[in-house]
Amino acid sequence: MTRPDTTTRSYTLIDADAHINEPPNLWLDRLPQALQDRAPRMAHLEQGDGWILDGVEGAINFGLNAAAGIPVAEHNPWVRWDDIRPGGYNPKARLDEMDADRVDAAVLYPTPRLSHYLFGTQDPEFHLALVRAYNDWLLEFVGENPARLGAIFLVPNRGLDMAAAEIDRIAGRPGVKGALVGCYPHGDLDINDDDDRIWQQLVEAGLPVHVHVSMVNSLPTTQAGTKLPGDVRFYDAPQRLLQFIWSGVFDRIPELQLVIAEVDCGWIPFFKEQIDDRYWRLRLGEKTGVMHPPSYYMQHHISYTYISDHFGIRNRHDIGVDRMMWSSDFPHVPANWPESWRVIEASFDGVPADEKHLILAGNAQRLYRFGA
Repeated sequence: MTRPDTTTRSYTLIDADAHINEPPNLWLDRLPQALQDRAPRMAHLEQGDGWILDGVEGAINFGLNAAAGIPVAEHNPWVRWDDIRPGGYNPKARLDEMDADRVDAAVLYPTPRLSHYLFGTQDPEFHLALVRAYNDWLLEFVGENPARLGAIFLVPNRGLDMAAAEIDRIAGRPGVKGALVGCYPHGDLDINDDDDRIWQQLVEAGLPVHVHVSMVNSLPTTQAGTKLPGDVRFYDAPQRLLQFIWSGVFDRIPELQLVIAEVDCGWIPFFKEQIDDRYWRLRLGEKTGVMHPPSYYMQHHISYTYISDHFGIRNRHDIGVDRMMWSSDFPHVPANWPESWRVIEASFDGVPADEKHLILAGNAQRLYRFGA
């Protein structure tokens, strides 16, 4: 198949939160020899294939992270690797799958429970080796077509020098669009003024900071040990927003941009109202030194991705039309592939064309510089 030149293409639909499926040999091929016995690896089990992770009891399945296009009645957490859609790990196939869904470009995130493992690993040497291996593989993937594929690379979180060195190594390479933090760079879940060094470095590199669903600082459990289904995605986001806002980092680094991914948008107006009320009622500006009410920072520094949020689209002006970005979550189970446009058109009934374009492509194109 001969693909059109994408360097001058116009963008109608940009996926601001899509995922890959990490191949079984990713870490086996890339970790130093001394760490090979601890490398994440895939096991062929009776119920399906699953990830074996050092320090985690049981196997991590991935079937619902590769379920796009499969009828709901056939969804199964346990699948065979050889049976999943190839675009999760093969960039050429991924471009075909994007074409089928009429998606012009996408930025790519890891599989959550695997990134949870990488971020939660406490051994600094092992942590850094895992992160670097993943970043190298992802950059090779997006290098297939950087005009359409963007990398949200992982920032190490076991010390500032480690984080800074990895940003220096990765920033500026083809297809790099942003940085994902799963735990604050200094090493825990409480933002620290020392992290400013990393935020400033990313600003100077022209890269926004990303938090995907939630932050972690511990190893994942197997799905069998999870009592609640993963049906509410924004439970952690308010805490992270408040940490960034009340820390004053946006006053100290006014060019910093933060993306809270896969948390939807409909809750944002209520949250703005409530935290602004506390700001004025409790005189929190005087007590914290934060220069503006929280809604100011949410309107100027923070963007959100949504998968399905009819309420949010109806209330887009209270959220901020320039702060919303569409996400397919492909190839995960919420994806509407290959019928994304059918769902989009139903959601955007009555929305002016200019506002529709911002949410579907314009905001992401501006933030990630696709086509620049």
